[in-house]
Amino acid sequence: MGIDPQYQSLNRHLELTSQIFFVLKKILITRTTQKLPYTAAFLLTLFSLISSFAAVEPNTFSRHLSPSSLGLKKEEKLSHLHFYFHDIVTGENATAVRVAKAKTTTETSPFGAVVVIDDPLTVTPYIGSKMVGKAQGIYALTSKTEASLLMEYNFAFMEGKYNGSCLSVMGRNPVFSAVREMPVIGGSGAFRFARGYAEVRTHAFDLKTGNAVVEYNVYVFHY
Repeated sequence: MGIDPQYQSLNRHLELTSQIFFVLKKILITRTTQKLPYTAAFLLTLFSLISSFAAVEPNTFSRHLSPSSLGLKKEEKLSHLHFYFHDIVTGENATAVRVAKAKTTTETSPFGAVVVIDDPLTVTPYIGSKMVGKAQGIYALTSKTEASLLMEYNFAFMEGKYNGSCLSVMGRNPVFSAVREMPVIGGSGAFRFARGYAEVRTHAFDLKTGNAVVEYNVYVFHY
């Protein structure tokens, strides 16, 4: 096993610190015994040595690591996830609940409304099909002129090898566009260091209730 780079850096720092203090001590003793004046040149030299000491002080805030130290493989892999997102805004079992609105927010002008979601993710468009996780987070209506959302949520998976892992998505969703894209900005568990995008299509939308079924194709790089 190799020596920890942080340990090597600390050793170098201690060695340099010892050398600098040794030189300072020797200079001060010499000038004191010989009763030499503290000239401008001497003070400049002393200042330079002190500055050198400050320059070698170790950076305790951050350090470089090898990916292998976190158990990460050398190469990333690209995964494709496909599922259906059920946004249920009405009824006793609503999974999307409006929690805030602006003074000007109305049913015909919903700009400013904020909604919290706990939407199921299933393998088919049918709500009773196998659930692989939930979309948990918020979306807000952010346009005065079109139905456009700012979406910030996690895909919290609860099935198979991704059970307990999450993908984080944040982006603009103009809901009546045929195809939308939103960035995948990170992840946890099996999706640490994840990055990619979600391709989104509306599968079904009920104008009367506002409930929607949305198809997701998610493409993500991760270790």
